[in-house]
Amino acid sequence: MSEVLKIFKIGGAIIDDAAQLGRFLTELARVSGAKILVHGGGKGASQMLQNLGIKPQLVQGRRITDAATLGIVTMFYAGKTNKQIVALLQQLGVNALGLSGADGNVIRATRRPVQDIDYGFVGDVSEAGVNAALLGQFLQSGLTPVFCAITHDGQGQLLNTNADTIASVLARALAAAYAVELHFCFEKDGVLADVNDETSVIPQITPELYQRLKASGAIAAGMVPKLDNAFAALAAGVEKVVIENALRLNEPVKTVLCRS
Repeated sequence: MSEVLKIFKIGGAIIDDAAQLGRFLTELARVSGAKILVHGGGKGASQMLQNLGIKPQLVQGRRITDAATLGIVTMFYAGKTNKQIVALLQQLGVNALGLSGADGNVIRATRRPVQDIDYGFVGDVSEAGVNAALLGQFLQSGLTPVFCAITHDGQGQLLNTNADTIASVLARALAAAYAVELHFCFEKDGVLADVNDETSVIPQITPELYQRLKASGAIAAGMVPKLDNAFAALAAGVEKVVIENALRLNEPVKTVLCRS
């Protein structure tokens, strides 16, 4: 039986709150076995952009990234946020290794082509762009890779890539060697049937139910790319996908996504 690998993605308000981030990382440190952390930082990056007089632009949770925005998000994601998380994990006894996609050529992306929208310096990734062998070496050495949302194209160009997508692609790329569990962690207890009712957690979602929830508007905005990536991961062989509260990793309340 393959070794279990748990891939966690964290973002949203948890990243912006030092106390909550510390609580999440404490819970993460309690998770035994091989693990990978992928982090976003969108709200903090948006605030930094606004402070510098640059208006953040997002379409369905995806950031439009011009040259100025790319410089800021690279500093924020790959610098301040990534290294702070690595330092906190080291304090908790987790031997974390901070990475962008350029480090070790571990995730190579392609710049998104211009169609209806010009997303600028945004990278699309696939399993073929993941250096699974190098990641396996890191994991076997007892390291916990910590990925920010910056990738590269192999030609010297950094690219901004959705962190949910990175987590999903990593899960798919490593599913041949590991029994992968993909965990999307944020400030809610799971996917809510009613956004105004924190207790309305949907315990299980099938692809059919997901389409109905999208059509009704119950699931919209940033949750759409999150669940699109989750179902793509399931279809590609990932064992389990979980949407859960970042502060309650070791508790039973959560949403589990199912193939049928």
